[in-house]
Amino acid sequence: MLFKCKQCNKYTLTEQCLACKTNTSPAHPPKYSKEDKYAIYRRREKFSSIN
Repeated sequence: MLFKCKQCNKYTLTEQCLACKTNTSPAHPPKYSKEDKYAIYRRREKFSSIN
């Protein structure tokens, strides 16, 4: 699985960045599902920062 470091923007295959030694996050978006029961919460969180 491919990971991306949010601090130095480098891609790696490990869960910790080899350059800056911070934790990485998955580079791929989550899988789409029509029956996503948490979608309303993610949208609320995303759009609450706009207002």
